[in-house]
Order: sequence, then C-alpha cells, then structure tokens
Amino acid sequence: MKRVTRETEEAARKVTRRTLMLGGAMASMVAILGARMRYLQVDEADTFKLMAEENRINIRLIAPDRGLIQDRNGKVIAANEQNYRVVFTREGSDNVALVFQRLAGLIPMTAEDVTRNIEAVQSLGAYVPVIVAERLSWDDFSKVALNAPALPGVNTEMGLSRFYPLDRDFAHVVGYVGPVSERDLEGIDTPDPLLKIPKFQIGKTGVEKWLEDTLRGSAGSRRIEVNSAGRVMRELDREEGVPGTDIRLTIDVEVQNFAQARLGEESAAVVVMDVTNGDLICIASSPAFDPNLFVRGISHTDYNALMEHDHRPLANKTVSGAYPPGSTFKMVTAMAALEAGVATPGDQVSCPGYIDLGGRRFHCWSRSGHGRVTLDRSLRESCDVYYYEMAQRVGIDRIAEMGRKLGLGQRFDIPMSAIVDGILPNKAWKQERYKEDWVIGDTINASIGQGFVLTTPLQLAVMTARLATGRAVVPRLVHAVDDREVPVAEAPPLGLTAEHLAGVLDGMFQVVNDERGTAFSSRIVEPAMIMAGKTGTSQVRNITVAERDSGVISNDDLPWNRRDHALFVGYAPYDAPRYAISVVDEGTPAMSFMDYRLREAPTGLRKVLHLNWPLVVLIAAVCSVGILMLYSIAGGDFDVWAKRQAQVFGVGMALMFVVAMVPIWFWKNLSGVAYLVAFVLLIFVEIMGETNMGAQRWIDLGFMQFQPSEMMKFSLVMVLATYYDWLDSKQTSHPLYVLIAVLLIVL
Repeated sequence: MKRVTRETEEAARKVTRRTLMLGGAMASMVAILGARMRYLQVDEADTFKLMAEENRINIRLIAPDRGLIQDRNGKVIAANEQNYRVVFTREGSDNVALVFQRLAGLIPMTAEDVTRNIEAVQSLGAYVPVIVAERLSWDDFSKVALNAPALPGVNTEMGLSRFYPLDRDFAHVVGYVGPVSERDLEGIDTPDPLLKIPKFQIGKTGVEKWLEDTLRGSAGSRRIEVNSAGRVMRELDREEGVPGTDIRLTIDVEVQNFAQARLGEESAAVVVMDVTNGDLICIASSPAFDPNLFVRGISHTDYNALMEHDHRPLANKTVSGAYPPGSTFKMVTAMAALEAGVATPGDQVSCPGYIDLGGRRFHCWSRSGHGRVTLDRSLRESCDVYYYEMAQRVGIDRIAEMGRKLGLGQRFDIPMSAIVDGILPNKAWKQERYKEDWVIGDTINASIGQGFVLTTPLQLAVMTARLATGRAVVPRLVHAVDDREVPVAEAPPLGLTAEHLAGVLDGMFQVVNDERGTAFSSRIVEPAMIMAGKTGTSQVRNITVAERDSGVISNDDLPWNRRDHALFVGYAPYDAPRYAISVVDEGTPAMSFMDYRLREAPTGLRKVLHLNWPLVVLIAAVCSVGILMLYSIAGGDFDVWAKRQAQVFGVGMALMFVVAMVPIWFWKNLSGVAYLVAFVLLIFVEIMGETNMGAQRWIDLGFMQFQPSEMMKFSLVMVLATYYDWLDSKQTSHPLYVLIAVLLIVL
C-alpha cells in the first residue's frame, strides 16, 4: 500500500479549504440572486407588472365637445363644426423636414406654416402628437390619407372645432377661443390636463373666456398599445368625456343684427336692456371683427390691421369705452338737487347764455341763452346754465352719490372682458388721484357730464332703466345654463320721490316728443312705442384759439379722433317702460338741425357771416326792382318816389343787422313788454291819433310818424312765439291755452 506523505496530506487539506470557500461564496451568490429574484418576481410582481403595462400601454386624452352658446330664443351663435385635421408625431419619422415638404405639396401650407410646425414638433416629445393642419376640405383630407405611406409620422383625424356662424355681429359679446398659452396657465395651481394638449383651445375673451369652465366639459380618454419603439399598435378601449354645458344668453339675434347693421363701420356702441328684469337684449360695438380668424389662426397682417385701426375694432366699447356722458348726465344732477331739497321742478333759472364764476366764464351751449328755464325745459332744450345753478346748490358729493344710486361708477357682474368702472368723481377722489383740492369749476363741469366724469354705454343704459322704473335694476347677460334659468337679481326701490322722478321723466318725454326738443326729429310716432330720452354731446377737447384763427370753427372741421361724440339715452314705451337704450357715436356730436345751427353760429360780429345771405340777397333784389319801377314811373326822377323808398330800405336793412346781433333771449324777454306797449299805443291812437290818408292810425313824433298797428304785428308774433315756447307741448291743443292765444290775436 502506497504511503501518503505529509506534504500530500497538507496539499489536500488546502484544496479542501479552497473548495469550501469557493463553494460557500457561490452558494451565497446563488442565495442572494434567489432572494432578489423572489423579491422581483413575487414580492414586487404587481408593481413591475404595472410598470411593464405602462411601457406597453399609453393613455391619451380626448377633448370633449365644447358647449354651445345660444341667444335668448335658442339660435346658435357659437357652434362646433366638423374639423378634418392632420396630426404629426415625430417618433414616426426619420426626416421631419422631408415629410413637411411632401405635405406642403398636398394641402395648402405656406413656407411660414412649415417652419412654424417644424419648430413646434421639435420643441415637444417624440411621442407627442401635434396638429399641423386643420379645417381641411374633404379633397385635401383624402389626399393626405391616400399618401400616408409616403408620410411617416402623419395621421389624419376627424374632430370638432369652434365656429361662429354670425361672425362679426357677436364678436364682442361671445368673444373667441384660441390655443392655450403660458400666460393662460399662470396662477393655476392644478391645471386641467386638457390644457396640456398641444393647440387645445380655450376662451380668450367675452363669454367664451369668463364661462370657460362651464363650456369646456371634462376630458375623455383612450388606451392604446405601443411597441418598444413607441409606435401605436392598436386601441384597447375608449372612454368618452363629458361635453361642455350649453349656455343661453339674454341677447336677441334679430335686435343685435339690426343694431350692428345700422352702426356699420362707425365707431359706436349700442346697449338695449329690458327694464323689467335687467336682460341685455343687445350689446353692439362697432366696428367689429370676425372671431373665426382667431380660431383658425390669425395672420400677423390681419392682426396688425385690427390693432392699428383708429376705430379700435377689438375693443368692446359697450363696457370698456369710457366717455364723458355730456348732457345725458343732467338727469343725475337734477335728481340730486331735487332729492336734496334745494330745488323743485317749478324753480326758474335765468339763462343769459353764460355764468361768471371764480373769475371764469362758463357758457351755455346756446350762446344767446334760453331765458327763464324750469326743469322740464332745461332737459328739453338741454340748457347748461340751469345745471350750473343746480350744481352750486347741491354740491359734487351729493351729485356723485346720486350717480352711484343710478348705476354709474360701478362694475356689474356680467361675463364680458375689459369692463371698466368709469369715474364718478368727488372731493375725496380728486385728492387721492391728483393730490389737489376740489374747486367749484370742477363741480360746474361735472354737472353737465364733462370734466372728470366718465361712463360706459352699459352704465348709461342701467341709469336710464333705473330712472324709468325707480328701481335698482341689475343687468343680466346669461339667461340659462343647461336649460336652468339664471335667477333675476332683485331690484329694490331706489327710494326716490315720485314727484321728482316724474318731473325728470316728463322733461325726457319733451326732449323726444316736443318740437322744441333736441331729439324731436328722431321721435317714434307709433303710439304704442312713444319714447322718452335725452341727447348729449361728449366733448373730447376745446377748439383752440390758433385753430379758430386758421378757420376751424366747428366740430366737423377737426380730425375725426378730435371730434365730439354723440350720445343718446332713452326708454319706451313712455307710459309703461319696457326697454332702455343707450347709444354712443364717436366723432358725431348729438344735435337736432336747429340745435346744430345754434351751436355752430358764433356770437358777436361773427354772426354777420352766418346770416342767411341768400335770403338777404333775395330781399335786396326784390326791393331794388321796386325802387327801379318807382324811378321809371317818375320819368327818371329819383327824388320823386324812389329816393324815399331807398332810404327806408336802407334803414330797414340796418335794423335787420342790429336785430340779428342781439341774443334771442333778449327778444323773448322783451316780447311781453313790446306787446303791452303796442296795445296801449293802439288805444292811444284811437283817442289822439293823427289822420293821414283818410285814416286815424298815426302818431306824430315830430321827426317822424308811425302806425302802432305795424308795431303790433311784429310784437304779436314775438309774444306768440314766446308763449308757445313756454307752453308744454302736451298743452298746445288744450282749449284753454288755444283760447289764450286767440285772445292775444283778437285784442
């Protein structure tokens, strides 16, 4: 038997230790791997299964149908239309530029469109689908679908997009939608996932913006299976979203269309309001724009044209246009004075055409003045001096308080963009704004709606509605949401004295229905819709001395953007108010024909330039023919008859020029005295008159003789004109007042 040496035994023991160490290490590794495999495949099996599913399955959002916007009668003014579009996903294409080059050859796509789309695609993830073309015709849509094999990454889809069938007429009310921007996402802590969809559109202005959450709806989703490269393999399932809610407005399509058509391209605004519940029947601002341009992607050229237009078509003038209300504010001043107890409807104020106050002269619009004026006449003929007097009595703070009570200087909760508060100033406001004290001149200017006072057409409509009803009517634009009517806001009584309110409303009635009223030429003759109202002129700036010296004497001589604005407020029917209206027309002062002539005619010697010269020439021609006939009959002797007639004619013409220079209010005030003097002289001539040419009708003054009957002729005309000017238009046909006129004539 072979003997094992010690060296051999020692070597065997070393081998055994190595084997054990290696085996132990291997066993440990196997144990660790086994534990890890158990952890991955057993303990975390559900987690990793979910992760694998997420790599294989993608969830993509489906935009819901946007809610419709309708008018009060259910006519659609914001709809959804079928949209054939092209979508591009970058992961499906190795050469993006080449694909877009081919695509541009199939559908309308400019070089600018191609560049913009490539930039959009490259700025997003490879698997994010981007809409690169929308609203394709069926033919173009079919071309892309047929050429799909040559357009890797391109897919065609059918969906819905916003459409405004009435385009311009409702642009400022409804607004428009556009792609979500970073600015839209600012201030939103947890934005709706829909807002992350590329080119997803939301409301940008108007009702579309302010009722966005209601109109948008909730997103749907679809589960799709993708391969390891991210390509879509199939759609596993789909869950439709919740469509947006339909909204019905208080606007009437027919009224809105009519108003927009009448405004045309004027820079103007109209608001019509139902005074019984505050419903806004019409909110028209012109010029307008086509909101579909913004939905489809407006070009820089079109956008710049809108921004640079001097009539500001993007501005909703009904709520964002702040204008001095002019004479339409006079009802506020009148009500403030009446309610404060510093005036009554019958108080008379003398208007010589101006007042001097604080070292400054404040003119009435009629430089010749109005004579004695009461409340109704001050509104009917828009006498400024009357309100200068009322303003001094009542003060600015109570005027501002009345303005707020009637709806001015405040913002109403309606879903419209860029609403402004306007300005209803008082002493505290000026101190805070300008660090200056309020002065009496500020009150005078504010009393006729000038100076610091600014209002919107919507506020003026509310003011008119509150005057017509005596209640705090609140405007309402949304009639119903998903067929659930929005409650009408309460309209509590304003607490105004009925007699005072009736006096103001009577003055507004005369403005429109009395032939001396500033709006008489625009009255409604339909008995069922007799209107009351008030005209006004919003003064933009005064004509400077330099401009007058250069020949600028009227508003029409100024550039459009420097001209005064025309305003009108009114309500109808007068006896049972239902609708209130406010109108602002920029660059067109509000005047009747006679009002216009009086405003534009200068005072002083400049009156001579504004005489009716054709009539003067005609009178001179007729008289000249008569003088020539007398000269001819006298056998060519001028001294026999023609000379005296020529002298009388010359004196008469001189007197005519003198009379034309005298303010009309002077002749009104003189008419009664002239009539009484003529009446006394007629009695005197019967007793002590001189007989000439067989008639005892002459009074001999030594240097001349005259007939009182001739004086009575023009005195009678003057007194009758003054009488009917003083008389209320509703009393002109009353038997008693007709009898008075007859007695004046008979006597």
